[in-house]
Amino acid sequence: MGLFTNKTLMITGGTGSFGNAVLNRFLKTDIGEIRIFSRDEKKQDDMRHEFQAKYPEVSDKIKFFIGDVRDISSVKNAIHGVDYIFHAAALKQVPSCEFFPMEAVRTNVIGTDNVLTAAIEEGVKSVICLSTDKAAYPVNAMGISKALEERVSVAKSRTTENTKICCTRYGNVMCSRGSVIPLWIDQIKQGNPITITEPSMTRFIMSLDEAVDLVLFAFEHGVSGDILVQKAPACTIGVLAEAVKELFDSKSEVRIIGMRHGEKMYETLLTNEECINAIDMGDFYRVPCDKRDLNYDKYFNDGNLDRNSLSEFDSNNTELLTVEQVKEKLLNIDYIREELLKKEGNN
Repeated sequence: MGLFTNKTLMITGGTGSFGNAVLNRFLKTDIGEIRIFSRDEKKQDDMRHEFQAKYPEVSDKIKFFIGDVRDISSVKNAIHGVDYIFHAAALKQVPSCEFFPMEAVRTNVIGTDNVLTAAIEEGVKSVICLSTDKAAYPVNAMGISKALEERVSVAKSRTTENTKICCTRYGNVMCSRGSVIPLWIDQIKQGNPITITEPSMTRFIMSLDEAVDLVLFAFEHGVSGDILVQKAPACTIGVLAEAVKELFDSKSEVRIIGMRHGEKMYETLLTNEECINAIDMGDFYRVPCDKRDLNYDKYFNDGNLDRNSLSEFDSNNTELLTVEQVKEKLLNIDYIREELLKKEGNN
């Protein structure tokens, strides 16, 4: 892996879908150690046994640390000797953050500040913070808290020259924990209707492997203070549901239940305001940190009228996938293939 040879990587919120994907990608490489930092000892124990069975020859590279990003002392206990951090710990469910917004603030905002403060103090070389499309033009508590996470990360990047701090912003990760596709598959198995909030709603879609790719791109190519965005395709919720139904040969009816608390009709990955300075890097956008200071007087006489020709990138104006294209994308996901094999075994 080159950059990770004999290095120590810590993943906050590491028992989640992203942490599992990173372990599957990295564990058999020449990385030195991967630290899983999270609150839930049961999930850590399950992960420990899973990877001991899956990769017995290298599972001792995984070290587990119980702690909470809300508590800076527990972060500091885990961070000594760490070279790199992937900061994935977050409250991610839109409705629950609507009901408990201060919990979102404590984890997504204060928790991020704690991780970055500890990382800078301990001399960690790079921290990549995972964000979401909901942070762009946020209308819900989860998106607002993640937007503040991005602002905290950018602000912290101005305070250190030794720790590189970048954010990655991406859309819905298919089949991640708490996402809608596993719910639909369970509903199909039980012979229940598939529940959809609003069929015409559009969402960016990407796989866990693509989420890891974006973080690695930021790690390798990002400049401190950057927000890195992947140019993801999108589809309507109706198309996504139809793709799942066809893959599982389901005749389940589709029941529309209406939009949930805090949901948007479409999501944005790159705002018009960010387009002023954003850089098109092919498959990615790079939003560099604004390096101006708070003394705006000097800009009255020496302004900058340059603006890039980019425009807002959202789930309505990106490539909208068809049912067949979504099915093809789903078939590349291990979870989907495993569920299809179970279905065939039960027939």
